[in-house]
This record gives sequence, structure tokens and C-alpha cells, in this order.
Amino acid sequence: MKLPRRTFLHLAAGAAALPAIERIAKAQGYPTRPVRIIVPYPPGGTSDISARLIGQWLSERLGQQFVIENRPGAGTNLGTEAVVRASADGTTLLLVTAANAINATLYGKLNFVFLRDIVPVGAIIRVVNVLEVHPSLPVNSVPELIAYAKANPGKLNYASAGTGSPAHVSAELFKMMTGINMVHVPYRGAAPALSELLAGQVQVLIDNMPTSIEHVRAGRVRGLGVTSARRSDALPTVPAIAEFVPGYEATSFFGIGAPRGTPVEIVELLNAEVKAALRDAKFKARITDLGATVFESAPLEFGRHLADETEKWGRVVKFAGIKAE
Repeated sequence: MKLPRRTFLHLAAGAAALPAIERIAKAQGYPTRPVRIIVPYPPGGTSDISARLIGQWLSERLGQQFVIENRPGAGTNLGTEAVVRASADGTTLLLVTAANAINATLYGKLNFVFLRDIVPVGAIIRVVNVLEVHPSLPVNSVPELIAYAKANPGKLNYASAGTGSPAHVSAELFKMMTGINMVHVPYRGAAPALSELLAGQVQVLIDNMPTSIEHVRAGRVRGLGVTSARRSDALPTVPAIAEFVPGYEATSFFGIGAPRGTPVEIVELLNAEVKAALRDAKFKARITDLGATVFESAPLEFGRHLADETEKWGRVVKFAGIKAE
């Protein structure tokens, strides 16, 4: 079952009926026991680090432990469903990622409807990706890559962290908007995909900047373009893909969600604390160290973003005919 974007926005708007200050005041006793933040990925990646940063902040601010629980599997669906089935009392939260928006279309049968069953609390960070190639490939820019691919249809291969992963659909969006043909080579995670690019076993990869930035700077891979609408301060000499492919944008994001039915006052309190973290100089510095940028939003704004991303990636999944493994 898919939840239409208009329906979702109508439901989400109801959460803003009372003044925020009144709602937050009602949640002053929260939390009365430790809170779990379910991360639907293995430890160690950008998602896990993001969750631990915000978890530490919330623990210090709210006086209870916010414990990170990694539940990888089924393209983030196992961890997401665990939160959907949890008590709606604010003691179980989800680290929301771009995969949730992709999976709404990628998986034909899920036991939940993400936009209906997860309440958006707020975004935390936005992560820019970088389109990179092995130095042996005779291209030095996005236009040259497009021209080379068109001159050699089906001869270029590109890696991803797995079928339906953000890296995969980002590359498929690039293919869709440029009309080129590249062969997809899926791996079990971003780390092996990057390793194979470094070894020259694959030629192209769209990867999170935090994991690739040092390789780009050192020349071990050639960065052709970043996936944000504008250039990134972290790699200022690398142009945005959108400079050559107008309208192209494919950034990853991480935020917090809660089970449907979680009291609005708890959602508002958590949102206020997340915003406080994103405005804190030391916290922002940690985010910058990750190669990411803060992504502040109210619950309704984050909900709109999730609805827009679900719609966007749904079109790409259908156009490319991507099927979950």
C-alpha cells in the first residue's frame, strides 16, 4: 500500500494544531526510562555516527540514556519495521534515511507504509555524494563522462552499495537524465564498492563524500561532480553535476522518526532538542568533520521532504525497472 503525498501532508498538518510551546510543556516528564534509537545499518557508517552524535546530545539534555541499537537487514526494512511495531510512547525512535523513501516503491510488499506509520520528528544532516571514476578512465569532467558513455554504450560499469541503495538510484537518476547506458555492479555495502573502484575493477561510483573525500583529494579516484544543487565547500574545485545536467540532485539525509501515534508533545520536544544540537557550534563542527551539513527542519517540513523524496525516487525505480533482491 502506498500513501499518497497529499494524504500524508493532510495527516501531518494535524500535528501542528496546538502551539508548540504548549505541546512541549506537556512532555516535561519525558523520558522516564532509556530510549532506543534503531539504526537500520551496521555500526561504523555515516548513519551510525550520526545517530550516536544525536543520541549523546539527547542523553545529556534529557537526563536519560538514548541507546543506539543497530538492526541492519532487508535494505533497512527490518529496523524500520521494529520501530513501526514498537510502543508509541517515545521510547523507540528510528534513524530515518533516504533508503526509507526508496523502499516505498522498491519493495512491492512491506508490512508497513512508511509515510503513514512513521511520524517525522526532524532532520539531522544532509550528506553530499560525489560522482567519481577510476583514474584509468580517460574522462576528466561530467560532460566527458557522458560523451564517453554515449560513444561506448554498455561498456562502462558502475558500482553501488547494493540494488536499490541510494548510490544505485542516484546513478540511475544520472542515467535517466543523460540518456547514457552503464552496467550496474552491486556490492554488499559501500565499503566493498569503493574498494573495487580503487582497485580498478569498476570504473564509476557515486559515493558518500565522507567516505570518499580523502581518496578524491589524494587523486586515488577522480571526482567529477558532487550531487548537491551547488558546489560543496568540502570539495570546492569539484563542480556540481547540476552545472552540466540541470536539475540533477541526489543527496543523502538522516533524521529521526517515531512510531505512528507518538504524542505530539514528545515529537515537538525531541524536535526542539535536535534543533538545539544543530545550532550548537561544537555539534556543528562534528557534523562538518563528517563532510556533511546540518539539515534543520520542523516535523512537518521533514515530513514534506520525505514525501517529496518518496515521490522522486519512486519515479526513478519505476523508470529503471529496479527490483529488490
